[in-house]
Amino acid sequence: MDTHLSSQHPDSYNRQIAYWLIICAAVIFGMILLGGVTRLTDSGLSMVDWKPIKGVIPPITQADWQAMFLKYQQFPEYQKTNFTMTLEQFKPIFMYEYLHRMLGRFIGIIFVLPFLFFYFTKRIKPGLSPRLLVMLVLGGSQGLLGWYMVKSGLVDNPHVSQYRLTAHLGMAVFIYGFIFWTVLDLMAPVSAQPKHLKRFAYSLSGLIFLMILSGGLVAGTRAGIPYPTWPLMGDSFIPPGLYSLQPMWLSAFEDMLTIQFNHRMFAYLIVGLVCTFAYKALKSDLQGPLKMGIYCFIGLLFLQVSLGISTLIFYIPVPVAAAHQVCAVALLSASLFVSHSFTRQSISTRP
Repeated sequence: MDTHLSSQHPDSYNRQIAYWLIICAAVIFGMILLGGVTRLTDSGLSMVDWKPIKGVIPPITQADWQAMFLKYQQFPEYQKTNFTMTLEQFKPIFMYEYLHRMLGRFIGIIFVLPFLFFYFTKRIKPGLSPRLLVMLVLGGSQGLLGWYMVKSGLVDNPHVSQYRLTAHLGMAVFIYGFIFWTVLDLMAPVSAQPKHLKRFAYSLSGLIFLMILSGGLVAGTRAGIPYPTWPLMGDSFIPPGLYSLQPMWLSAFEDMLTIQFNHRMFAYLIVGLVCTFAYKALKSDLQGPLKMGIYCFIGLLFLQVSLGISTLIFYIPVPVAAAHQVCAVALLSASLFVSHSFTRQSISTRP
């Protein structure tokens, strides 16, 4: 796909498509937030079947609720964990998952219908249609991946696979980033920026995405629970027992201690690299809104660090932990904006 889309199309059409994609990205951002809350409240396994059409209507009558609760009682989460749960306690967790699924369907509608309108009225510039089709395919795949994730917790162990959860989160963030980048292609002003920082900026965006995946492993294994302390983990900075599983590499994906330690180290690395990047960038001859973008980048970074530490030491309160997740996406957005600024007509500052 071309990074620089052809400009032989009315600017008004480009703006219309950009505004539509901004709305889609904003709703996906909300979807990531709601998904985090659904996970943090242990609501994801409350809907034990997947009915893309019939599942649109929630339980209404008391009989409907009783039938839905009876279904839930036949699966491991109720039988092994929530066996004392009442119907009134079941209703809130069901509604979190129900709203999460409905928002997914809503995203499909607000993407597909405008896309068809723009396509058949020939308002989509050359080179953009393949991107939009890829977004559509990814969105459909995300829905299937979500159900694949839920199924992993409906068999014996009433917890979803951390691998599937991380993949589901990663796909959502990737789709969001892909849409956000396309909006920047359509709307961002062209300005010459120092060329030597381009690779550094791109690397930071990639590392932040990997950091989000690391957070998915923390969430999927509940790795934030054993050591609710900072800056030490227990009594030491480097706790005993790291990489204790066999084979050793498996610890990075399945051992709670190692996963939390790696997540912390990843955070320290990103803080150091972003501060170094910001120092170098602000010393350069930056053009346009890039300087403000870098200040936002730094501000979001330290907000994210504060939320991460608070999530730990206050023992994972739902509002703080959910804010930590969406702040990570906001940080990635700032990073993508900065990276994109170095994509358009970069200039060399070296002889």
